[in-house]
Amino acid sequence: MTSPIKHLTDSGRLDRAFIDGEWTLPEFSGRAAVIDPSTEEPIAEIALGGVADVDRAVAAARRAFVGWAATPVAERARFLGRIHALILERAELFAQAISLEMGAAICSARAAQVPLAAEHIRVARDVSTSYPFVSQRGTTAIMREPIGVCGLITPWNWPLNQITAKVGPALAAGCTLVLKPSELSPLSALLFAEVIEDAGIPAGVFNLVNGDGPEVGAALAAHADVDMISITGSTRAGVLVTQAAAPTVKRVALELGGKSPNIILADADLARAIPLGVAACLRNLGQSCSAPTRMIVPRDRLPEVEALVRAAVAEFVVGDPRSARSTHGPIANRAQFERVQHMIAIAIAEGARLVCGGPGRPENLQRGFYACLTVFSDVHSKMAIAQEEVFGPVLALIPYDSVDEAVEIANDTVYGLGAHVQGADLDGTRAVAARLRCGQVHINHPAWDPHAPFGGYKRSGNGREYGVEGMEEYLETKAVLGFG
Repeated sequence: MTSPIKHLTDSGRLDRAFIDGEWTLPEFSGRAAVIDPSTEEPIAEIALGGVADVDRAVAAARRAFVGWAATPVAERARFLGRIHALILERAELFAQAISLEMGAAICSARAAQVPLAAEHIRVARDVSTSYPFVSQRGTTAIMREPIGVCGLITPWNWPLNQITAKVGPALAAGCTLVLKPSELSPLSALLFAEVIEDAGIPAGVFNLVNGDGPEVGAALAAHADVDMISITGSTRAGVLVTQAAAPTVKRVALELGGKSPNIILADADLARAIPLGVAACLRNLGQSCSAPTRMIVPRDRLPEVEALVRAAVAEFVVGDPRSARSTHGPIANRAQFERVQHMIAIAIAEGARLVCGGPGRPENLQRGFYACLTVFSDVHSKMAIAQEEVFGPVLALIPYDSVDEAVEIANDTVYGLGAHVQGADLDGTRAVAARLRCGQVHINHPAWDPHAPFGGYKRSGNGREYGVEGMEEYLETKAVLGFG
């Protein structure tokens, strides 16, 4: 199979923006290298857009809006069906691109990164076809209409998944958009723009401008003709986008950081709960905003938990992301690798006890942004490792003496994105789940539900993605009195 880079190079699209249905050279002259995190070497170079390119893209989206908003829902759904089919048809190309650009193990890219991304398109299609865009209360009609032109800013950790989680519902709602993917993981975004083109989406409905946050992201957020900004990123980035958007009073949807707890209740089946908890924490090498990185465990069972954690970690293989043997590849980029090393050093200095892993690379890997799968025990809530988002393969074991204390520990964070609760007594687990201040709770490691709304309390953001609630973010409400 042709490599993603060769494919994009041969098609002439590697250094292009996609604006108004055309692949065009950006007016801005900036360039950025795409780094393979497994080798630390550049593998491609993309052209960065600038303010003028954002202006062109927003203008195209504005021109296309009236026509796309008026397109029948069933027809928009048919377009989404084509996008879904094309993603699945090109799944291996997408998986190879994601593995190259951000280091996901190829098995994970194939099993999670790509199929989950496709699901967001399918769900958006299905939700739109059954959604009551017009309903009636007495003689008043309640109309739900597309908000307008949307600026979408997506991160490097789940590059395709976060694109489809925004693009799917925006298109389903009848919005037009400008996408700014992370400049650190642009390959899958360019492949997605090809899918949009090949699906026959009308010109101007979808536009893509590569670029960095201070240039393209800021221009989108501040643009007077952008009606809504949706960003997935760090809390710091969310604050900056919100500030830039404030003068134009546009809607801002934020999916930001997390420090998700995993409460292990006293009656939990540890043999099942602990390995699944470790796997959930280390999924995507811990580079997930909702990763359950704080495992809150009964104090008297801490030694048993530690033994199960060591055994679970030992089952994983950190290595070449293109190898079928590897369960985990490298950290996605140098800045994040250094962040992980910094947080591990702080945890050691603050007295957390190392259960496995630690600083530096695994012994057999001397090059690449590889990090050890690391677990600390005897952690308490005052430690940085319990409060700050690491965004890497680092798990903190925090002991508790009562359920009330476990809940207090879980809520003792500025974040509120996700949480997990494990226990045999379903009524007990439900009661604990109800006390957690976060946007999504998983009880006993259930199957992923692409219809379950996802988003945060507190500094984890506002607004929701996925399912009905995800599409409603892109809708305005109009009341028409005297309708009949």
